Amino acid sequence: MPGEFERHDGTWIVWPESGTNWRDGARPAQRAFVEVARAIAASEEVSVGVSERQWENARVALPDDVRLVELTTNSSWVRDHGPTFVIDAHGRRRGVDWRFNGYGLARERYYSATHDDAVARKILEYERLDRYKAPIVLEGGSIHVDGEGTMITTEDCLLNPNRNGDLTRLQIETALRAYTASEVVIWLGRGAIDDITSGHVDNLCCFARPGVVLLAWTDDPGDPMSDVCLDARRRLEAATDARGRSLEVRLVPMPPAQYRTSDEAAGVDRAAESTLSAAAGDRLTATYVNFYIANDLIAVPLFDERTDEAALEVIAEAFPDRRVVGLPSREILLGGGNIHCITQQVPAPARVVSA
Repeated sequence: MPGEFERHDGTWIVWPESGTNWRDGARPAQRAFVEVARAIAASEEVSVGVSERQWENARVALPDDVRLVELTTNSSWVRDHGPTFVIDAHGRRRGVDWRFNGYGLARERYYSATHDDAVARKILEYERLDRYKAPIVLEGGSIHVDGEGTMITTEDCLLNPNRNGDLTRLQIETALRAYTASEVVIWLGRGAIDDITSGHVDNLCCFARPGVVLLAWTDDPGDPMSDVCLDARRRLEAATDARGRSLEVRLVPMPPAQYRTSDEAAGVDRAAESTLSAAAGDRLTATYVNFYIANDLIAVPLFDERTDEAALEVIAEAFPDRRVVGLPSREILLGGGNIHCITQQVPAPARVVSA
């Protein structure tokens, strides 16, 4: 599995429309998605999966150079229900189709995952790529790799009994190794507080390049995220990657805690049984490390003027060869994720030189 910072042939996004996940009929979220698609399209090709009933609306809103593909989904988190792209020993692109069960909540209050569980297979059909059907439940946002055999994940998510409750840590790690060619799996503990995903790693840290990790960080001892960040830092600094290196950990300041307002809560459709909890006062999972690495730019969520600039500066220093673009993303955040969650990179196939 290549690192996200390696060259892409394109990016996938899925158009938001569910009123049980997004407020005001998803119109504010759609505007935010358009700005993300527009920014990335300046760097690489963008494909947007969209339902038949929203196709015309999306076509009018999105730039002409963004490709639309008719796709039925339950949600817009293509990072999680889309395929994980890998490169085989001959340099050919392939895709892993993990099982998807709606973050373990498909049978509770979140949403039906019937359509979402088929998204990876459909995208791979559109891309005309062979598919590896994996035997475990996994969302793409729960793993990050360095492209050289090292993976980072969290116990909070992958060991949650609502994902693979009948499997041991060793069995899960064996599957991760088999389907991504990871040699070393670094296990962090908890993920972000109040994260509907049960602690996806992409809200906590990511690789900037092999050997360098960006970690969400707060110095506020009164914030429950403080203990989460400190534990993650200790584990990362104690770890050795697949090449035998210690990791350099760079700290990305977190924004002040973000909470859902009463107006934002009022806009969510509560009539449907599958409605995600969206009460006023809910803490939102806001971290700057939920950014997307495109070929020529980094698309970073913006939250608060008091911390945006400092976070962008750390990220820019980690990616000196890319332009850093800050994008207002609160409407995406209200749905439960952010820019990394709504994007999925299609890596370029590798050049293999014959002996």
